[in-house]
Amino acid sequence: MPSDRPEDQPLAGIRVVDLTTGVSGGYASKLLADAGADVLKVETPEGDPLRRRGFSKDSVDAAGDGLLFRYLHTSKRSCVLDLEAEEGRCTLRNLYAHCDLILE
Repeated sequence: MPSDRPEDQPLAGIRVVDLTTGVSGGYASKLLADAGADVLKVETPEGDPLRRRGFSKDSVDAAGDGLLFRYLHTSKRSCVLDLEAEEGRCTLRNLYAHCDLILE
């Protein structure tokens, strides 16, 4: 029987910075998160374009998140960084220094 304890997951302790947009990157990082990796989704101030995409106009909630985005980004943490600004780039370099894997 699989364990429900996070420390027993196969990728427990692995830190991932997810810079992807779209379905394929979101799904890849979802698989890592579901296997126990600590995934941090980094978005621009405008947000991932996938947030506003739904199966229909009714499938985007009041916060503007489409069902597909919500499905692909469960079990992840997120942050917003303005990579046009030096402060955002500095923060990203700091994240890189403390992660095991970067998804672009």
